[in-house]
Amino acid sequence: MPAAAVKKYVVAGLLVWLPLAVTIWVLSFLLGTLDSVFAWLLSATQAVLPESARAGIERLRHVPGLGVLIVAAGLLLTGVFAANIVGQWWLRQWHVVMGKIPIVKSIYSSVKQVSDTLFSSSGNAFREAVLVQYPRQGSWTIAFVTGKPGGEVAGHLGADFVSVYVPTTPNPTSGFFLMMPRADVQALRMSVDEALKYVISMGVVVPGTPAALAAAAAAARN
Repeated sequence: MPAAAVKKYVVAGLLVWLPLAVTIWVLSFLLGTLDSVFAWLLSATQAVLPESARAGIERLRHVPGLGVLIVAAGLLLTGVFAANIVGQWWLRQWHVVMGKIPIVKSIYSSVKQVSDTLFSSSGNAFREAVLVQYPRQGSWTIAFVTGKPGGEVAGHLGADFVSVYVPTTPNPTSGFFLMMPRADVQALRMSVDEALKYVISMGVVVPGTPAALAAAAAAARN
């Protein structure tokens, strides 16, 4: 078989198996993390239980998938608790306590502000995809508007600036935070999800193409 044909078939096989392999790897990582949390909870529970009850707790460690179900149920119950008036009061007390612990308060408050901004339904982070010139004039990349500069930074900038996040590819969880004049930012009509797919695929899956439309339709069905 000619070398060109071999290369063609190998690439075709890779395109079939690579998405599945990456999907399995990501799910395995998530499931492993949840199981680790469950194992830690079991260990903490065993430390306070009498010796007679520890054997039963230890058997739970070997039940497949139980850790995922327990952690998922815990997150659900926590969300239900945090959504009512009593739970919100207790959460405020918890935030006050965490805000008084040296060193911990800096980390906790920073992570809380970021998570509230990213995941809150009222937040403005990653709500708009834009084009910016980066890392030099004439070189364009996709970025996401995260808000506007505030405080002392806004005072130094003076003009109408926006805060943008420029993701790296194919891993958009790392990137660069920039503050740019609004006039240098060009808004895009594509959604944030479409822009992320464009970045992750390194420009292969272009929004509006059949592949992108099929992916969007599959996501909508799920």
